Amino acid sequence: MASTLSDQLEDIRCHAEACLYSTGSVLEVRAGISAMANIPLPPSVKYCYIAAETMIIENGVNNNRQETIGSLQRLSTALNILEKYGCNLTSSSRPKYWRTVKHNNPVFRATVDAIQGGRAVLGLYGYSNQQPDGLSFPDEVVEPDIEKVAAVTLEVMSLRMELDMLIKEAHPHPEFFERIIPSLNQKDDFGPISDAVAIPSSLRESQPLYMSLASLSQSSTSAFLPVRTANASTSTSISTRHTDNCTICAIFPVAAHCNSCVQWLCTECDRLYHFSAERANHHRTVVTSSKMRKNHSSLPSWHCTYCNRVNSNQDILCETCERPRLASSGSAKDEFPQPSTITEWQCKSCTVVNAGSSILCEVCERPRLATKPPATPTRPPTPNRPSAPVLGMPGDPDSQWVCQFCTYVNYTPASVCEMCDLPRPEPAKMRVKLHPPSQVRRVPVLSVKPKDPPMEDPDLRRQKRIREEGLKLIQLIRDGEKKGVSPEEVYTGMRVSGYGNILPCDWLKAELPHLLDQICATATSSRAALLKAGQNQNGSGTAEDTGVEEEQPRGGGVTLSRAEAKLAWLSAGGDTERAARQALRDRHAKVKELCSLGFTDEARCQEVLRQSEGEVRGALSLLQRPLMEPFHQRMWSDQPEPPIDINHPDKQHVCRRLLAVYDLPSWGRCELALSLLQERTAPYSLDDVVQAVRESHDRDFIRRVLAKECPICLSDFPHSKMQSLTSCQCSVCCGCFQQHFTIAVRDKHIRDMVCPVCWEPDINDPEHLNSYFSTLDIQLRECLEPEVYELFHKKLTEQALIKDPKFLWCSHCSYGFIYDGDQLKVTCFQCRNSFCAQCKKPWESQHGGVSCERYQSWKRQNDPEYQRQGLAGYLRDNGITCPNCRFQYALSKGGCMHFSCSQCRYQFCSGCNNPFHTTCAVIHCSVTGLHAHHPRDCLFYLRDWEPGRLQALLQNKSVEFNTDTPPGTQAGLCGVIEQKDEGGQQMDSACGAQTQPGHAGLCEKHYREYLVSLINGHSIDPAPLFNANELVLACRRYQVDDARGEMEDDMTYYTRILEKLIDEVPLGDKVPRKK
Repeated sequence: MASTLSDQLEDIRCHAEACLYSTGSVLEVRAGISAMANIPLPPSVKYCYIAAETMIIENGVNNNRQETIGSLQRLSTALNILEKYGCNLTSSSRPKYWRTVKHNNPVFRATVDAIQGGRAVLGLYGYSNQQPDGLSFPDEVVEPDIEKVAAVTLEVMSLRMELDMLIKEAHPHPEFFERIIPSLNQKDDFGPISDAVAIPSSLRESQPLYMSLASLSQSSTSAFLPVRTANASTSTSISTRHTDNCTICAIFPVAAHCNSCVQWLCTECDRLYHFSAERANHHRTVVTSSKMRKNHSSLPSWHCTYCNRVNSNQDILCETCERPRLASSGSAKDEFPQPSTITEWQCKSCTVVNAGSSILCEVCERPRLATKPPATPTRPPTPNRPSAPVLGMPGDPDSQWVCQFCTYVNYTPASVCEMCDLPRPEPAKMRVKLHPPSQVRRVPVLSVKPKDPPMEDPDLRRQKRIREEGLKLIQLIRDGEKKGVSPEEVYTGMRVSGYGNILPCDWLKAELPHLLDQICATATSSRAALLKAGQNQNGSGTAEDTGVEEEQPRGGGVTLSRAEAKLAWLSAGGDTERAARQALRDRHAKVKELCSLGFTDEARCQEVLRQSEGEVRGALSLLQRPLMEPFHQRMWSDQPEPPIDINHPDKQHVCRRLLAVYDLPSWGRCELALSLLQERTAPYSLDDVVQAVRESHDRDFIRRVLAKECPICLSDFPHSKMQSLTSCQCSVCCGCFQQHFTIAVRDKHIRDMVCPVCWEPDINDPEHLNSYFSTLDIQLRECLEPEVYELFHKKLTEQALIKDPKFLWCSHCSYGFIYDGDQLKVTCFQCRNSFCAQCKKPWESQHGGVSCERYQSWKRQNDPEYQRQGLAGYLRDNGITCPNCRFQYALSKGGCMHFSCSQCRYQFCSGCNNPFHTTCAVIHCSVTGLHAHHPRDCLFYLRDWEPGRLQALLQNKSVEFNTDTPPGTQAGLCGVIEQKDEGGQQMDSACGAQTQPGHAGLCEKHYREYLVSLINGHSIDPAPLFNANELVLACRRYQVDDARGEMEDDMTYYTRILEKLIDEVPLGDKVPRKK
């Protein structure tokens, strides 16, 4: 059996691989994948290339089923991405960058890179070369191994399909995956199961009982066969044993006993289990209710007070309403009297009082703790007398205290909360509550010695004082923040001003400026004293002898700012002397920092530090401002910026200019641009080179970008000066682009505005027309002159108006307009002549109140000029009408059937109105170039028939036709107007060909056209007159099956394919019919 399945798997795999990398359809590939997934083989045998079992184990093993399903879903998503990589490689039109897979792709990182074994599959595809940013094919590999990639891709698809079916629980053979991943089989069982029956694992789910029992009838019969033991006595004991509950569900009581299958069944299990045809004839013995009462009479029970259901004494909750057992059994009631209902109970953990029906506490979700039942009384009980509370025990209300943080009730002498470990708060002074006088006999009050007031703890008094001072300081800081005073200033001001009645903010506003000026004066005097001591040192001795520091600041006097004095005052804690010394040290350090930056004038450094209020960055800005003055003058001058001299001897100077002016990405790009500009054989402009270098760093690529040849003028231009349309890949220079479309707008039709190189796109396609012109409008707006651009918009508007159903062409001057009226008579706005809105004929008074058909009939009978023209006038009136813009031409349809409308440039067949195009939409069409598909009743085919054959076709349908020459017509010459090509221009003139007898005064070509117009007007099918060759050729042309049956004669064969051709291929739907 395994070999048969393996052979079947191999056949399906070979067929699916061939469909994947050849021209097979998508449905065939999917059918092959589905067949592979349904074959009952383990993954280790089914998959030859990818390590399917290892991937499933590494990515799917978890603690429970829910986590496993989530892991398998992520693995399925990653396999979907890997499948797309494989399909791209096997496709005939592979992506442009198929050789590499980038790691920085967010989709790759979130799917393929997030699983184990994803990169191994890419290696099987051929991505074996490790790159810094991803994987790629080796350089020597030109094309991927299509057959191997198809085989690996097919296995990826099959594994993904199996995982999807496994996730949706629709897999036909889940046991192979449950063996690999045991957590898939973690489901809730029914409970105790008899040893005489085996219940399948698919039924052991956490679902209601009625769902499980209903599913039993649909499971296989082999799942419920009794377990056979090797011991005969054991089998006998099993068959004679009588259980209390059903052997299948183990819940409901036994109602029947089956001797055939040795089962004790309840009513529902008996009905579902013996519903199968194989077990319908089993003989069952009904178990009477007396036996059941006997079996269950010995078991104590209790009544649910909510739903009155009788439950077993071992049950804690009611089986129906799942409410707790509130009262004990009957025997217990007699022995231990208890209240019938419990209204509320107090949680032993959080002391919350809960409802009596609740099992768990509403706050801490802990279960209600059971208490021990009271002992059996030996004498009649006496009424309980409340015992005297003992101090420190739970019965003493004075010993209880409530924690203010967690509201837990604690008992003295505990001073720390048992729940949150926070100290007990100080007790508040309680008011004395006066009680009314008691009715009992008064007892004389004994004299009690008054207690001395307790001594206050010094630690508590100190903590209380610290707390009060802290709260006061916090309030002062908040008030200071509202007034813009920092906390440091508030604290220091409070220390300096003392703890008097004046507030620190008021003191800072009134006294701090004077104090800061004092600090500045003290610092200046101290500086002067240091300088004087230094001078005396030079005359009297060394620094070591006089005790003066060796490193003394040089320069003149120091003038501090208030900001520097304020910072020093805050850091010194309000001490003015320390603040002055600290300010001098800070100023000296800042001067040294400025000197280290190259500014050696200490006097200037002192001045700028005073101006910047001691900030080094501000002083540095003031020092650098004079140095930047020449640059500012050059930047703000009216003279233009000197051009960049690429031949400057200092290359770094030129690169710095390029980097600053053109904002190039790096220094290397600047050097690349300079080297390209200095090449003698390449006349590149600076702007073009800078733009190309900004986009790429490849020198060869930049050279190709800077030298693109225009296919029209054959000159070289950079890529930035080339333009291309969105419909093709051709590029022309801006000058040729502008010149081509200027001429097309001024002198040509709107449909001539296509690419000047490849003449794409095909304007006849209405779907691409709007999108093409919307994009072209944006390009022409930039390059065309304003008047030419307005003309382009005018022609574009006219092209849109032609498609309106209310648009009419004037039959006199060819002017088009929108007509909203309902009258047949229409007056042209251009030439003021009238014509019929329906038949487009010039208006005559006889047309008033008469339909177009009756007016044409009257005109044929009463107009001498019309009668003189004969059939030539008929062909003119039934001339060519453009199916796109509905413009009418009084021309014949003979000659070339390819007609181009002069109004909209729509190209169509004048016989059947089908379009001429180069890109054919007909399936299995092998014709290339400009062509159209004609129906069998088109003039394109019928014009080759002889007039007698056409007349015979009309006679078969009893249609009258003319053969006599009308009186008054010119004898010998055909007068039908047709379009002729004279000197490259389309001219309308008379035919002038020799007429034939019996052709109604027309030449043979136009007489055939007349007969075909009658055939099309009466919708006559020419197929019955086809000969054998024409019939077979028509069947092949319209793709009708012309296969000949065995032993089929000619008459039967041709009759059969004629009927098939007429039934399957209708006549042309666009052919002009009777008007």
